Amino acid sequence: MSVVYQQRAARRRWLTLWPLGVFLLLAAGGILWLWQAWPQVMMKSVVWQRDVNQQMSGLLKAVAARPAQAGGSLLLFSFLYGVLHALGPGHGKVVITTWLATHPSKLKSSIGLTLASSLLQGLVAIGLVVVVLTILQLPARQLHMSSFWLEKGSYALVGVLGVLLCVRALKKLRQLLRRPKFTAFTPHHVHHEGCGCGHQHLPDPEQLQSGDDWRARLMIVLSMGMRPCSGAIMVLLFSKVVGVFSWGMASALAMAAGTSLTITSLALLVHSFRSLAVKLSGHKAPVLWRQIGWTTLALAGGAVLIAAAVVMWMSAVPVGRGIRPF
Repeated sequence: MSVVYQQRAARRRWLTLWPLGVFLLLAAGGILWLWQAWPQVMMKSVVWQRDVNQQMSGLLKAVAARPAQAGGSLLLFSFLYGVLHALGPGHGKVVITTWLATHPSKLKSSIGLTLASSLLQGLVAIGLVVVVLTILQLPARQLHMSSFWLEKGSYALVGVLGVLLCVRALKKLRQLLRRPKFTAFTPHHVHHEGCGCGHQHLPDPEQLQSGDDWRARLMIVLSMGMRPCSGAIMVLLFSKVVGVFSWGMASALAMAAGTSLTITSLALLVHSFRSLAVKLSGHKAPVLWRQIGWTTLALAGGAVLIAAAVVMWMSAVPVGRGIRPF
């Protein structure tokens, strides 16, 4: 094999990296837009949040006076609040959509992620109020500060998840771009990663996702559910003040059910679009190009999560130092 042919082959091999450049460019554009638009979106969400909180406070007063008549209205309003609340800005939708769009996942596991994270969010809010106000008997300000640090912790988990996905994607790209070295041409040679015989010695992404992805899935559930909903905290706090804390817990769980409905619908939509994209692509593109393309997409998804974590970490403010959306 001549040196000229080897150089041309190397150049052609590097040309297969063009999807990486495209996705990195799109990721940079998305990060820039998110950085500029995020404060305005959060401000608009705060206005709507305050109006809903006033309506919820009125319903809780009605439940305290007439629980049999107003209890159903409170639960229905809480469920609808959870549905609409999930449509607003939030890191949970960024995490689940990025994961499902950039990684192979089964439909049942995708729905399980959304349900588990929504339920965890409601239980965290209830547990936080019980521990801080009932067991430790601390003031309400400590409740809000505890919620603030849980929020910051969830954003940190989003960043760690993004780093994990980027590291795994870079390792996979390095493996795909490594030139195979042909060392044996016998039918009974010993197989290894670089023998160059053409057989599969490593699992594909679909096989990998059923193995060590439990770590990433656990981090997804924790990052989405670790941050208690500010609306649920408000309902639980006010219900404890007016003496209907059991109704407050039921309201928080109804919010979690509404949130799970919206996020599950979003997950189904993203999962369907990904399945359609895989079906349309078929086997027309070369195997190496397909592997590099999907791995590059995973790398871009990790970069998006890191950028989102940085933006949300910097925009989070403790109680008393600014407005708190969603």
